[in-house]
Amino acid sequence: MKTAIQLSDHFTYNKLLRFTFPSIVMMVFTSIYGVVDGFFVSNYAGKTAFASLNLIYPFVMILGGMGFMIGTGGTALVSLVLGTGSREKANRYFSMMISFTLLLGIALSALGLLLTRPIAVLLGATPEMMADCVLYGRIVISFTVAFMLQNVFQSFLIAAEKPKLGLAVTVGAGVTNMVLDGLFVGVFRWGITGAALATGMSQCVGGLLPFLYFLRPNSSLLRLTRTRLELRPLLQACANGSSELMSNISSSIVSMVYNFQLLRYIGENGVSAYGVLMYVQFIFIAIYIGYSIGASPVISYHYGAGHYDELKNMLKKSLLLMTGTSIVLTAAAFLFAAPLSKIFVSYDAELLALTCHAFRLFAFAFLLAGFNIFASSFFTALNNGAVSAAISFMRTLVFQTAAVLILPLFFGVDGIWWAITVAEVFAFLLSAAFLFAKRGKYRYM
Repeated sequence: MKTAIQLSDHFTYNKLLRFTFPSIVMMVFTSIYGVVDGFFVSNYAGKTAFASLNLIYPFVMILGGMGFMIGTGGTALVSLVLGTGSREKANRYFSMMISFTLLLGIALSALGLLLTRPIAVLLGATPEMMADCVLYGRIVISFTVAFMLQNVFQSFLIAAEKPKLGLAVTVGAGVTNMVLDGLFVGVFRWGITGAALATGMSQCVGGLLPFLYFLRPNSSLLRLTRTRLELRPLLQACANGSSELMSNISSSIVSMVYNFQLLRYIGENGVSAYGVLMYVQFIFIAIYIGYSIGASPVISYHYGAGHYDELKNMLKKSLLLMTGTSIVLTAAAFLFAAPLSKIFVSYDAELLALTCHAFRLFAFAFLLAGFNIFASSFFTALNNGAVSAAISFMRTLVFQTAAVLILPLFFGVDGIWWAITVAEVFAFLLSAAFLFAKRGKYRYM
């Protein structure tokens, strides 16, 4: 029988993969929510409903992304405190983060419900798309508290040395989403309403079950206790986790810019094709993000404990794993462009051809995305939110927005599909520069 892996362990490749595997699967299942919605809506409700879902989805993700900010920044802080040996303080900070998530989630739900229609108008929803955009957006936004809790607990379950529990909860939520999508959309034919309800109800599974677990006495490192909100640790956690929030917001804004450009150059088919690319990207990128989430508490713990040899060990092994995974995923995206596209848009030959072509150009972005995502997460784990946020902000918002606006002027529609790869190249140079510049301060090289 294998002994449980602890944050304080020395991590071999085998142990590192075993420890991070649950969080990788956890993130893949989380990414499946939108993918499953898209599959059923596209095949049972048609491409107009499919385009509507893709148009409003970035706004929904911005609201839920607040949970990633609290989860990643809060986990880095709590793991660092655990590394110093202060378990009582770690529990207090953990409880504070969860209380803050509940309060912020309620406020964001109310705000999101009010802004759904104006945002749909701003994003350029056509009259045919407007009703579906508003309906899907408002239903899913009603579950924002549960969505934020799910995002928060994905990180904290790893810091609590319970990654397998996190995996079980997320798989349960993912299966719930798939079953309800099949029932509501495929059987009952509720269309966009059924897809939204399936997503929201599955988020309740992912967010509320861990909440109940931590409320009760448990065998993990963390437990919810009575606490009060303290401004300093909350600001520290949010500032440190701002890179993940920035990445989420920036990705959503970039998706809006992509959709705007595609509506301008191609029309509704362009938005649908981009939606397919995003679904595959969600799953592939989830592997990088899941690994980074799984490794971050280990990095934070050893940094807090002053174990610099372990920091070097984690950085070296992580970069090699990211490189190997990136090559495999890029090859897979290129080779399976056609069959993956057919899953969503096989009913329209013109749309299928467009999606396959875009897919093969888009695929090269996966070569560098893993390195850039891990570099940002690495600095979050070191509690350097400024560097982490700079990498995320420049990678997703500045470089991608500039590329998607400028490249089409020279290369037409293909420039839109190449934009993400160009952005990843610039982000790689920036990430490598930061890793080299900060090596003396953190002693990871």
